[in-house]
Amino acid sequence: MADQTQARAAADDRPILPRRQPPRRGWSRLLLFVACALLVNGLVGERGLTEMLRARRAYDSVVADITRLRRENRALRSEAERLRSDPAAIEGIARQDLGLARPGELVFTIHELHR
Repeated sequence: MADQTQARAAADDRPILPRRQPPRRGWSRLLLFVACALLVNGLVGERGLTEMLRARRAYDSVVADITRLRRENRALRSEAERLRSDPAAIEGIARQDLGLARPGELVFTIHELHR
């Protein structure tokens, strides 16, 4: 016990120095810089907000194209089926696109005059 009392007395004899404060300013500035860098990267980086919006627009465009192409494909399938099974449809195409006529029919072609 006596040793502990002497150690306390020796510790009390030392001059009291003010405690040194840790350099918090540097850490807070570093933390602010890192946060700003992460924010900027999140907005305009390779996988940032602007890139995500661009990808969303491209995705919506592709979805619209797919929808249009499916609709067009359905119409073409329907027309192909009609041409396979309906003789009147085949005759209509032959008359319109190829200019064919039945025996004994006359075909008149009228051209417009451009002035």
